[in-house]
Amino acid sequence: MIRLLGVLSGWLALTSAAPAPSVALNLIVGDTLPPRLSDFRFFVDAAATRPNARVEPYALNTALFSDYAEKFRFIYVPPGKKISYTSEGVLDFPVGSALIKTFGYPADMRVPDKNIRVLETRLLLRRESGWVALPYVWNAERTEAVLKRGGTRLPVSWIDAKGARREISYAVPNQNQCKECHGLAGEVVPIGPKARNLNDGAHLQRLYRTGILDKAPDDAPLLPRWDDPRSGTVALRARAYLDVNCAHCHNRKGAASNSGLFLAYEEPSAVALGIGKVPVAAGRGSGGLALDIAPGHPEQSILLYRMKSTEPGIAMPELGRATVHDEAIVLLGDWISRMPTTH
Repeated sequence: MIRLLGVLSGWLALTSAAPAPSVALNLIVGDTLPPRLSDFRFFVDAAATRPNARVEPYALNTALFSDYAEKFRFIYVPPGKKISYTSEGVLDFPVGSALIKTFGYPADMRVPDKNIRVLETRLLLRRESGWVALPYVWNAERTEAVLKRGGTRLPVSWIDAKGARREISYAVPNQNQCKECHGLAGEVVPIGPKARNLNDGAHLQRLYRTGILDKAPDDAPLLPRWDDPRSGTVALRARAYLDVNCAHCHNRKGAASNSGLFLAYEEPSAVALGIGKVPVAAGRGSGGLALDIAPGHPEQSILLYRMKSTEPGIAMPELGRATVHDEAIVLLGDWISRMPTTH
């Protein structure tokens, strides 16, 4: 009898347990800046590993490089609304949507799914006035992340994929720095969630099947995976990398539009891509080199010179990088080496 009562008590507890509270839509669309990530209720656990209803995980074909950090991405769309598909540019998110991106480092990159130290979660909130970017920093226990509008720095170390130990001072951006990367024509916009960057045969279709995307055409454009030779030629993969990592500034409406260097994937002009192009300004960032991209000569190309540097005023991108992306340098060097020389 005692055992039976124990079982019955447990069953009643399970059946009477209240469902998890829904995402706090009022905080997404409101004009406040919630001090804690948990205030939004995007997740049903304190460690933010179990997404709430209508919070969907996603991945990108080619992602922004952030000092080798692992990233965990989620999309929230409010009930009764859907993302509008568009073949060009970022998908059209309705008011009340949120993009959630958590950054962390495995202790050993050779086992990337174990012993992950989570550092920060960045939010993009779609309000009536536009997108708002907010950075939240996790405590050591991974029980809460708090708003850090002024950003911060965190010491990080890990073992890389080759077994070497790395250490950096990881930068959580301040709110203004978020705007520098996510700014387009004076407005904050997302970078990654474009149809072509979600179209890997799974993510675009899954967002459609879950009901938060209005359609996912079979002929949706496709962005290659920069690090997967099966997904495209060296040239296409190099272009994909530049599109995601550089074109948010280097486009005709971006912060670097006065450079004349436009690195979007759809850019048709070879000169605008930097091939054989003399830089608009030839300061110390040029390294004494003559061309943004010198066909057949990666060692003479300003683009690679700046990507290989971590020195402020020379390094490109200017923000979000304290290390050199070695593997990308190899890919872009290969791309430039294959270009026919003009002499």
